[in-house]
Amino acid sequence: MELYQFFKSIIDEDRCAVVICDLSHRIIYMNPAACERYSKHGGGSLTGKSLLNCHNSKSNEIILKVIEWFKADKANNRIYTFYNEKENKDVYMVALRGEQGDLIGYYEKHEYRNRETEPLYRFE
Repeated sequence: MELYQFFKSIIDEDRCAVVICDLSHRIIYMNPAACERYSKHGGGSLTGKSLLNCHNSKSNEIILKVIEWFKADKANNRIYTFYNEKENKDVYMVALRGEQGDLIGYYEKHEYRNRETEPLYRFE
């Protein structure tokens, strides 16, 4: 089995939206949670389109600054971008790097702060 399938499965099972972009800001992958979250904006049909078309000019300016920060140092890999009070979650931009540490893309990661309510080891 290809390593790709393992990584895709990890992203697909994440309950939080994950949108992966290349360095031209083209959306190359949206996990199911992202497709659902952004369904009113086109959901999975956004794949292949520019992330910059999904944001206003101020947000695009910030995205471009973050990419430059990622490029400036291989240690610059994760930046906190937003706290969504309504959903009690943090939002990050995360660098994606090739085997030599070169920047190949980035993704947006949502992390909820809410405590899990599901019982431990529920097998039913």
